[in-house]
Amino acid sequence: MIRTKLCDLLGIKYPIMQGGMAWVSTAELAAAVSEAGGLGIIGSGQAPPDWLREQLRKAKELTDKPFGVNVMLLSPYAEENLKIIRNERVAVVTTGAGNPGKYVPWLQEVGTKVIPVVASVALAKRLVRNGVDAIIAEGTESGGHIGDLTTMTLVPQVVDAVDVPVIAAGGIFDGRGLAAALCLGAVGVQMGTRFMSAAECTVHENIKNAIIKAKDRDTMVTGRPTGHPVRVIRNKLTRQFEELESRCAPVEEFERLGVGRLRAAMVEGDTEFGSVMAGQVSAMVKKIEVVEEIVQDVIKGAEKTLCQLYEGGVIK
Repeated sequence: MIRTKLCDLLGIKYPIMQGGMAWVSTAELAAAVSEAGGLGIIGSGQAPPDWLREQLRKAKELTDKPFGVNVMLLSPYAEENLKIIRNERVAVVTTGAGNPGKYVPWLQEVGTKVIPVVASVALAKRLVRNGVDAIIAEGTESGGHIGDLTTMTLVPQVVDAVDVPVIAAGGIFDGRGLAAALCLGAVGVQMGTRFMSAAECTVHENIKNAIIKAKDRDTMVTGRPTGHPVRVIRNKLTRQFEELESRCAPVEEFERLGVGRLRAAMVEGDTEFGSVMAGQVSAMVKKIEVVEEIVQDVIKGAEKTLCQLYEGGVIK
């Protein structure tokens, strides 16, 4: 069985974390991943405190295993949601869209691990100086908000630059991805897109079907002029973004076009004019599976891959 420092740090069986995706990662999915031996994460996104309280209550009813919450620090509710997380002594907080530095000691006082998502070495080093427990190095292959570096290039650079555990994210689908991440020096992986297709995921069925139908070049990056690019599956909305880029439209037009589009996709099922945030591994998703099957496929696949390397004489 594959067991790493991440398992000991978070009190989990397998070194697999589920991405905290807004409008996607609800209590049902997070609890299922934790029950399967990984770390499930509720994506709070722009959600208000009452929603988060309800999700935490539901997750605790569904599992007694550790789980986490992802907090987008630019959310107007970020500080209030962090207070709820601290009061509820949630096991893990992953963060994005900001620096969690001022909250780190405050959360760690109650035993909460703080693990930010980064897309650059410089940010990783700065956050480690703030005392975070680990780093998620996320490559540009991932869905949603992205950086410029690929997972293959980012992860080893972050591993070499910091003295805390590093989790690889972006473009990881199966056991080969986990084995590769371990070879790059990571202690585990965070996966988002594959878990979107899980039976326990409450995202709209249209989104699951769009991911299953996706081909290798069906995702693209929109919104680069805003400074906050996102990877999504191509549709009529992405063509509108492309038109804005072609005429060098003001940033305000990009922002107006993007308002409410993520919810329209994930909750309402609008795959034409909604923002279908998904990673480049979408093309590898072929069916809807229960979370337990996904986790076991990743772990057994990684074990098989590593054994083949030894048996084939690649590793001596």
